[in-house]
Amino acid sequence: MNILITGGCGFVGSSLAIYLKKKIKNIKITSLDNLYRKGSEINLNRLKKFKIKNIKKDISDEKNLLSLNKFDLIIDCCAEPAIEKSRYEQDRVFQTNLIGTFNILKKCAKDRADIIFLSSSRVYSIEKINYIFKKKKTFLIDENFSTLSPKSLYGFTKLSSEELIKEFSYIYKFKYIINRFGVIAGPWQFGKQDQGFVSLWTMRHFLRKNLNYIGYGGTGKQIRDVLHIDDACKLIYLQILKLNKINNHIFTVGGGKKNSINLKELTIMCENITGNKIKFGRIKSTSIYDIPYFITRNNKVKKFYNWQPILDISKIVYDIYYWALSNQKMIKNFFK
Repeated sequence: MNILITGGCGFVGSSLAIYLKKKIKNIKITSLDNLYRKGSEINLNRLKKFKIKNIKKDISDEKNLLSLNKFDLIIDCCAEPAIEKSRYEQDRVFQTNLIGTFNILKKCAKDRADIIFLSSSRVYSIEKINYIFKKKKTFLIDENFSTLSPKSLYGFTKLSSEELIKEFSYIYKFKYIINRFGVIAGPWQFGKQDQGFVSLWTMRHFLRKNLNYIGYGGTGKQIRDVLHIDDACKLIYLQILKLNKINNHIFTVGGGKKNSINLKELTIMCENITGNKIKFGRIKSTSIYDIPYFITRNNKVKKFYNWQPILDISKIVYDIYYWALSNQKMIKNFFK
């Protein structure tokens, strides 16, 4: 099998490429990444150790993408994932997340290749989540939840990409899987305030650098469920193995209720694991794109693949901390 992973030098793409290289015999994996994001060069060196080649091209470049060798499967991990950035860098977000997917689908059509697409939990309605959260203390979100706008321009591009995939699959008869992943975290993730918050929290405690609680009164009460990168990779591995039997489905995938946590609780966990305490500022104002709550219902993906998250949040934080401890020089240089 010849697999192309777009965004292959990102956190998820590089981790997935290495995971599949270890698990599947006689597999050829190629990464496609323009190395735009900080940290991608570090992941590029990871791939080289496993003899995984990266092609330094942008998926918005249709001509170069279509000129690549033939692939059997494309796993699209490429995205401009920061929610807030989609408000202010609209052209980049649309070029990468929507035009990029459009070009990838042309490549699928040309090669008769199947596709596994990493979509997002942010396709779901902000207003609906806020409305239900005010009425209930807890609720779970799955594929049947409202995707009506507003959902952020980022969420719009991901949902629009899903629709493009279904249209191309209908025309060209290739198979697809769409995974609406929530928060994924683990080693080799260089987290930021608006993307990769579990890694960011762990790193800041490790480095003894201060943080802010942002939004919702600066209380740190926002709740998310979190999925370990290894659990995410295991699911995609199962999806590849069963693609001929299970295809053309959308799955909502996340850590679930048992792996949900708020920022205050995450702070305590990071303190306990790292042994360090840091100071927190409070920024009360809330972004129009922020949501107070997201917990996934994994019923459909569990039914189809007998899959569920195995690694809990404390394991996620510990693995990130141990990775940082083992790569102190690199981590300190990166976060200067």
